[in-house]
Amino acid sequence: MKAKQIIVTALKILLPIALFVIVLLNYDKLKNLDVRALIEAAPSVWAAAGIVLGVYAVKAVVFVIPASLVYISVGMAFSTPVAVALNCAGIALEITISYLLGRFLGGEKVDKLLRGKKGYATLEKLKSKGRFAFVFLLRFASFPIDFGSLFFGASDFAFPSYFLMSLCGILPRVIVLTILGYGIYELIPMKYILIGVLCAVPVVLIVFAVTTVRKKKQAQTGGETRSDPE
Repeated sequence: MKAKQIIVTALKILLPIALFVIVLLNYDKLKNLDVRALIEAAPSVWAAAGIVLGVYAVKAVVFVIPASLVYISVGMAFSTPVAVALNCAGIALEITISYLLGRFLGGEKVDKLLRGKKGYATLEKLKSKGRFAFVFLLRFASFPIDFGSLFFGASDFAFPSYFLMSLCGILPRVIVLTILGYGIYELIPMKYILIGVLCAVPVVLIVFAVTTVRKKKQAQTGGETRSDPE
């Protein structure tokens, strides 16, 4: 058991270092990864699908492959139904791998990895809020997927609710980008997309607050009813 603990501890130290070195040595390649060229070089449709899922798996641990680059490239390389299905499956794989990586590394290691990253202070502030809504809002507001997943895994968020709320928050924009690709920025300028997101967040918060108040009132009413003498 002691040897096992030593091995696990060593892996927790060496894995982040290895990932950092890999990203450092291949930063430009990863940042500008030509996903479409990889897909076109595949000998079959099944091999191409495997490559796409492989890209998502790599993206889950190196954090620098641009998400929109993958969605749009897949949307351009496959028919729309296949592209949507592949991107949805890829997102599910990505958020699972990043979450498990965060769970394995633990809070201290993840804290070191994420400290100083954009938005990390916001994560810490919102951590104590309603967890279900917190996950959804973070995903819906386009916070970096892999950093968020790493944080949730290290923070011991329950996987089922994390997974469900992550998909609900991420998949709408993934599907839109897959179908419309680069054209979305011509049809709907980015400033309007951002305005839409900013307007949607308060609406979700209000709905969550109202639901919470109602539940508390119902619980209090139920408690009072049970305490009434017969």
